[in-house]
Amino acid sequence: MAREAYIPQLLQLFRQYGYDGATLSKISEATGLGKASLYHYFPGGKEDMAHAVLNTLEHWFDAQALVPLRQTGSLRERLRAMGQKLYEAYEGGSQPCLYAILMTASTRDAFSDRVAQLMMSLVAAIAKAFEEEGYTPEASRRKGEDAAMMIQGALVLSQVLRTVAYLLERLRNYPKSS
Repeated sequence: MAREAYIPQLLQLFRQYGYDGATLSKISEATGLGKASLYHYFPGGKEDMAHAVLNTLEHWFDAQALVPLRQTGSLRERLRAMGQKLYEAYEGGSQPCLYAILMTASTRDAFSDRVAQLMMSLVAAIAKAFEEEGYTPEASRRKGEDAAMMIQGALVLSQVLRTVAYLLERLRNYPKSS
C-alpha cells in the first residue's frame, strides 16, 4: 500500500488529538502499521506525516476550494461555492482546522511557512475575485483578509461552542454585500 493511503487516518488523528497528542502508538493503532512500517513510509517520523497530510490538503484546497473562485458567475455565487466546499471539508465546522492546530506553540516553527503560504493563497484567490468585480487591489486584499479571518474565526467558534451554526451561517451569508 502507498503512503498516501494512510493520509486520511493521519489527518483525523491530528485533528482529534493535535500534533503532540497523536502519539506513534495512536498512529500505529489507527493505521494498522507497526512503528518500523511507519518509519518506512514516513522516514522523518511524525513531522514527515504532518507534511504529507499538508501536501494532500494543499492539493485539495487548490483543486476544490479555490476552483469556484476561478469560475464564471457572480462574485456572491463563486464565494458561496467556495464556502460550500469548505463547509463540506470541515464537516460543517465539526472538524477543527489542521492549520490552526499546527500553529500551536510546539509545532509553530516546523509548519508556519506552509500554513502562511496556504493562508496567503486563500487571501489572494478571494482578492482576485473581488478585483475581477471592479474593486481596487487594496480593497480586494482587505476583502480577502476579512474572508480568511471570518472562516478561521467561525471554525474556532464552532469548535469552542460545539456547534456548526457559526460556520454555516457565515459561509452562507458571505459576502453580505458585494
